Amino acid sequence: MNLSFQPLDLKLRHTFKIAREIRDVQNNIIVLLKDEDGIMGLGEAAPTSFFGENVKSVTEMLIQSIDLFKNADPFHIEDITGYLKNKFPKDAAARAAIDIALHDLIGKKLKIPLYRLLGLNQQKTKMTSFTIGIDTLEKMCKKVDEVKDFPILKIKVGIKNDVEILKELRKITKAVFRVDANTGWTVDEAIKKLNIMEELGVELVEQPFPVGSIEALKKVRRHVKIPVFADEDVKDSKDIPVLSDAVDGINIKLMKCGGIREAIRMISTARAHGLKIMIGCNIESSVSITAAAHLTPLVDYADLDGHLLVTNDPYIGVTVDKGRLTLPDGDGLGVKTR
Repeated sequence: MNLSFQPLDLKLRHTFKIAREIRDVQNNIIVLLKDEDGIMGLGEAAPTSFFGENVKSVTEMLIQSIDLFKNADPFHIEDITGYLKNKFPKDAAARAAIDIALHDLIGKKLKIPLYRLLGLNQQKTKMTSFTIGIDTLEKMCKKVDEVKDFPILKIKVGIKNDVEILKELRKITKAVFRVDANTGWTVDEAIKKLNIMEELGVELVEQPFPVGSIEALKKVRRHVKIPVFADEDVKDSKDIPVLSDAVDGINIKLMKCGGIREAIRMISTARAHGLKIMIGCNIESSVSITAAAHLTPLVDYADLDGHLLVTNDPYIGVTVDKGRLTLPDGDGLGVKTR
């Protein structure tokens, strides 16, 4: 196989703000794996600084991996991804791009969609939420109005006036609310705010505290009814057991865990611990969003709107109609160039 890659700079429809950062462009990398028959597998890396990755680190990892693929068998995904995880343990987004490209390539070689390769039912995909980033109240209301067809909204919180904002948003929409604090609250804030948010129809909350705040998570669960999900706290399957009695669920992202193989291990591990599962995303194109969408029959919740937040997605894959994810019919990921 021949491994190559190219930059993909995604322009956001709105400035994207969460509790800890703000940006207008997401710098990703597209990975291409081409076999001796000319069949091409597509993958994508969407690195985040929170986990110590960026375009430079992804590029360096990919350059170091080129020789590995010259005589590799694409069907040996477990061997390849296991080797890469041992050699590049901190480069999850880069590894995810290769993992996705391998699955796409194999699906195309076998002439079947990825969901069939994984033994899944395409009719059991989930509804996705749509993310409303932190902004002025006026702009957040405008964003909600723009996506009034979505029955589920994920509201970014973690700022002083987030409860007031949520109250105003509730006046203009009947959508289910999920909130994501992105590590932005204290324990007392979380308890107070979540008890108010319960009355506003909030379904769940993601990552209220900084990574490693196990006792804080346990305390919040004792004092609030809204289910608490770990996001930044859980990168891959090894992180799940210690969190199993501190949260109600986990958010799996291909870019955090290193790809489809590890995501499936995480799903199995979470189920064994009685946890609910969400599959989420970063700001990504239809390449990696579609890869994650193929896994949604296995999870409880989906937050796969990253491709909807940008203006220049060069690919077409999973489609969204009033929140419902519909997988493409093509082989592998089923993704095509726009």
